Amino acid sequence: MVAARITVNGKETPIAPAAPHTTVLDFLRDRGLTGTKEGCAEGECGACSILVARPGVNKPTDWVAVNACLVPVASLDGQEVITSEGLATVDESGTPTALHPVQEEMAVRGGSQCGYCTPGFICSMASEYYRPDRCAHGESSEAAEADAEHGPNGFDLHSLSGNLCRCTGYRPIRDAAYAVGSPAEDDVLAQRRDQAPPEPASTAYEQDDRVFLRPGTLAETAQLLRDRPEAVVVSGSTDWGVEVNIRSRRADCVVAVDRLPELRELRVESDHIEIGAALTLTEIERRLDGSVPLLAELFPQFASRLIRNSATFGGNLGTGSPIGDSPPVLLALEASLVLADADGEREVPLADYFTGYRQSVRRPGELIRAVRVPLPLSPVTAFHKIAKRRFDDISSVAVAFALDIEDGIVRKARIGLGGVAATPIRALATEALLEGRPWTAQTVEAAAEVLKAQGTPMSDHRASAGYRSAMLGQSLLKLYAETTEAVSS
Repeated sequence: MVAARITVNGKETPIAPAAPHTTVLDFLRDRGLTGTKEGCAEGECGACSILVARPGVNKPTDWVAVNACLVPVASLDGQEVITSEGLATVDESGTPTALHPVQEEMAVRGGSQCGYCTPGFICSMASEYYRPDRCAHGESSEAAEADAEHGPNGFDLHSLSGNLCRCTGYRPIRDAAYAVGSPAEDDVLAQRRDQAPPEPASTAYEQDDRVFLRPGTLAETAQLLRDRPEAVVVSGSTDWGVEVNIRSRRADCVVAVDRLPELRELRVESDHIEIGAALTLTEIERRLDGSVPLLAELFPQFASRLIRNSATFGGNLGTGSPIGDSPPVLLALEASLVLADADGEREVPLADYFTGYRQSVRRPGELIRAVRVPLPLSPVTAFHKIAKRRFDDISSVAVAFALDIEDGIVRKARIGLGGVAATPIRALATEALLEGRPWTAQTVEAAAEVLKAQGTPMSDHRASAGYRSAMLGQSLLKLYAETTEAVSS
């Protein structure tokens, strides 16, 4: 086994002697790359943003921004990383000679004040700058006015949704984002997109009696988990990274599945769509390109772009959290999970998967290989997330609807709920009341009363039980108000 190494700003360096739980953030700072900052240590502020070369959607490689505070450095064995220091042009001695275009715009437009958040903003902005399908610079101002979240240069402000600034204010940062042009022909990082990213390295990294493992195949992984059922399985590490940082959790054995080919397929069959459990939410969003409208509504509301660049359906479902945003949507879509272990595979409806608070039918040594969404899709869908902030927040209540309405009659209703019980649940009583009845205000008002009583909501710092129940009923009334005209037409 080759010693674990990582390429940072074009220079290869060994990972040793960092401990297996060491984050990329700490690894970089220990080596003097202090532009990468720690703010929250849980993936909410973006001060630690870096760029990683990942398999691309429209080109062989995408430069993807991720939270360095959450990612174990051992998980980037064999990979390429660019920090804020690596964006500027340097001479042969390594001395910076010119700012990167993103850095230049941030400077001249007053996008930096104390500077603490600036390197993270720069890396997130650079990721969007290098997005291959971002439109060319020079679109009309009318285009920008038509969409408040995209600039005239095609810059998507959601790419900065995981970056927080406490002193400068966002207007000059937005101005800088909307001013950047297209990469020059001789831009080294732009040219790098035309080459394939590094192949995933099979990793067995051990320090301090703890080990980080990345098997090469699903079969190897299944056997490893059978031999070591206590191992912590990670993909994007957006949940486990918080446990490591905030709760000082340590694992004797961590097994990474994020690059397993068998978990990274997306196939559209005649009767279902199969989504690999290790595809990131950003990859799924861009590959589906709106073809599953309910998922298209979910993605912008799921944390931030920085998190979606690492988070996976496998991880979100594997944690069993009752407030994860994807389970209500997948429940409404009647999704099932393909679970795999050393003995083979089985398919379990998501509605039967959760058994209790952070508990499921998944057996020791078993992992989620894929999510299957049956076809055809229901035509009337909506995802309502009630939270204190519009984006990058944990939901107080999440409700997903998928309805078939024909000739004014509800032929089929599926409703997924999150945040109102110990597990994500289907609103079965409400579904039963709706099905076979006319899609009218009278029907919806009666169903809203039933929906308000679904689940066992609790009171906490996010919302009271009474508020959560009220929001369930309001959510159905909102759906009716939003869809009545579309359905009647």
